[in-house]
Amino acid sequence: MNRPEREAAVRRIMERTPPQVPPELYPDIVRRGGRMLRRRKAARRLMWLLLWTAVVAFTVWALMAHPWVEPPSETTPPLTGW
Repeated sequence: MNRPEREAAVRRIMERTPPQVPPELYPDIVRRGGRMLRRRKAARRLMWLLLWTAVVAFTVWALMAHPWVEPPSETTPPLTGW
């Protein structure tokens, strides 16, 4: 099947009318969609909470540990010129 034939086949498929959904499925679809939206919303809130907790934990650690300060020397420099 060459490109023009494929394009024509796709156009025929897209021009068809979509199949009708049985009316008895509508309440089930609405229920599942609502559940899916609630799960996404809960997951998004959980991710923001985890991000916020990580930022607070990092801030507290940085304020306590002072990682930007050079640690004190473990040995003393040699004394010369006495």
